[in-house]
Amino acid sequence: MKTAVITGAGSGVGRATAVALAAQGWSVALVGRRENVLLETAGIAGEHGGKVLVCPCDIGDEALVAAMGKRVLAEFGEVEVLVNAAGTNAPKRALEVLSSGDFHDMMNANLNGAYYCVQAFLPGMRARGSGTIVNVISDAGKAASPKAGPAYVMSKFGLAGLTQSINAEERGRGVRAIGIFPGDIDTPLLKKRPVVPDADALAKMMRPEDVADCIVFSIHMPAHVIIEEMIVRPR
Repeated sequence: MKTAVITGAGSGVGRATAVALAAQGWSVALVGRRENVLLETAGIAGEHGGKVLVCPCDIGDEALVAAMGKRVLAEFGEVEVLVNAAGTNAPKRALEVLSSGDFHDMMNANLNGAYYCVQAFLPGMRARGSGTIVNVISDAGKAASPKAGPAYVMSKFGLAGLTQSINAEERGRGVRAIGIFPGDIDTPLLKKRPVVPDADALAKMMRPEDVADCIVFSIHMPAHVIIEEMIVRPR
């Protein structure tokens, strides 16, 4: 049974991945904070076939993630793929202006939430002896830059560490983790930059579908193969 859970499914890479998998007949659980945008994704994905389950959830809340995980497993029976695509940033992101609230929001959305989702679905994968976890990280998880800001960079380095840890501990049990490190993508997250890119800058960026293609490619590799890291940037 082809089943996937996708966080950040209301827009950007998460939405594009959900649509791509639904088009291939996957059953997909759409996870995100805003039900209205998840329903939009469900409408698009539903046109392509596959079963779609809308799961509003703040992944930064461990108890809510646990409840969401139980609901998905009750509906699908098992989950073969988890895609952690949720992420956020803040306009005031430099060290001299970063607020404590924004720092914790980023850590919850970008890192803690991914960990909670892994803990919700990894036990089933481990027991079954198969499963793929895809963490959509960022090239900011390879090198810090003022463009990304310290909280975002810290969260993405942590997500890279989580990816490596899953492989270190679980590869012998049939579970693999894939880290996707994209460069600039034209997504709604860009509206949170201190200076929003203009049309010319956006035209040079990747599209969410470009990164979704990388995710789908990685998922479909043979079970004995792990693409541990993939860096993808605009040409």
